[in-house]
Amino acid sequence: MPFIYFGQGVATLYKDFVERLMSQLALQGTEITNKKIGAEKSHMDVKYIDERGKMYIAIDGENVKVVYEVQRDRKEVKRGLRGAIAGGGIGGILGGVLRKSDDVKDRVVDTVSGAMAGGAYEAYEGYEESKEDRTKFAQELADAVKDVEDQLQYIVRGQKAARESLREKARAKMDAEAERSERIMLEIEEVFADILSVKEEVELAEFEGTDVKKSKVRVDRAEKLLKDAREALEKHDYMVAKGKLRAAKTMVEQARDLL
Repeated sequence: MPFIYFGQGVATLYKDFVERLMSQLALQGTEITNKKIGAEKSHMDVKYIDERGKMYIAIDGENVKVVYEVQRDRKEVKRGLRGAIAGGGIGGILGGVLRKSDDVKDRVVDTVSGAMAGGAYEAYEGYEESKEDRTKFAQELADAVKDVEDQLQYIVRGQKAARESLREKARAKMDAEAERSERIMLEIEEVFADILSVKEEVELAEFEGTDVKKSKVRVDRAEKLLKDAREALEKHDYMVAKGKLRAAKTMVEQARDLL
């Protein structure tokens, strides 16, 4: 009879689950041999006291599925045969005389089958005794799976909390960057308005006959710096954007003072 257990919600830590489960079973006295560990499926032979079986561990959706198949204990067969021999089942073939027409193989198979049937009571006692041992190991395995699940669930919760914390920090950073970007954009618009105003003043002064060459040079320079500030802002290079804006403001002020 197979025993099936699940490690809930720990499929992402499958390899860790397998290693921890094997370690815990080994500490409880389980002998593990013929291990074949894969990325999503594993199987191995196990022995606990007088019980032997095979264990399969595989990813099942978000969970890890553990299947244990017990092998028939040898003492069940021994008890059954002992009961059969006591009933005379084997003696018939050992003590009897075979005719030439008899098939020895057939006689042996028939007699052994009868022997097992004759020793059914003793075999059943052996099964009950073996079943009690299997129940002990099934409980050991169930407890081990639950312990490992609890350990990994703690890790999963920690990882989830860490990811959520990182997401929160990322959102906070994005919000801060958006706010900073908005402030710089408002400054760019203000400087752009100042440049337009100074250009109007320069044109008017030139119309009135004033020498505006130096003012024009600074206005042109301010426009170039403003363009550089926009490009830096698009690249989220806020320090450069702020520097270009400051320089553009200075050019505008100088252009106005020179009129």
